[in-house]
Amino acid sequence: MDSSSSEVQPGSSAADRVSATGSAEVVGKATRRRFSLAYKRKIVALVADLPAGEIGALLRREGLFSSNLTQWRQQLSALEAHAPEPKRGPKPNPSLAEKLKVEKLERELARMHKRLAQAEAIIDAQKKLCALLGLPSSEESP
Repeated sequence: MDSSSSEVQPGSSAADRVSATGSAEVVGKATRRRFSLAYKRKIVALVADLPAGEIGALLRREGLFSSNLTQWRQQLSALEAHAPEPKRGPKPNPSLAEKLKVEKLERELARMHKRLAQAEAIIDAQKKLCALLGLPSSEESP
């Protein structure tokens, strides 16, 4: 075997390998692609809306295989089957939030009416005091 061959010897150094192959390119280790659950749901939903002839085009465009689609459908149906059942107990009342808001606003309105009555009483007392002392009131002042 001569040194110009493209085969790499087991004991050769990196410099020897570069000169033997003629390229300094580093080939990365292949990694398995991982798809999020949201992406899987999106693709399965898209495929459900497509006519049969266009599913292959979508898979090619996304770089997927039909086996991916089959597995994802199974995974999603299994997830839906294992979804937690609704909790026991009284059903939530949708109008309860509105009722609580109305009660809160009514309490605030009652509080404001009370403050208004106090303010009017104070103003009346000030008017009477001005009249007793003979001071001009703010209404009489130019």
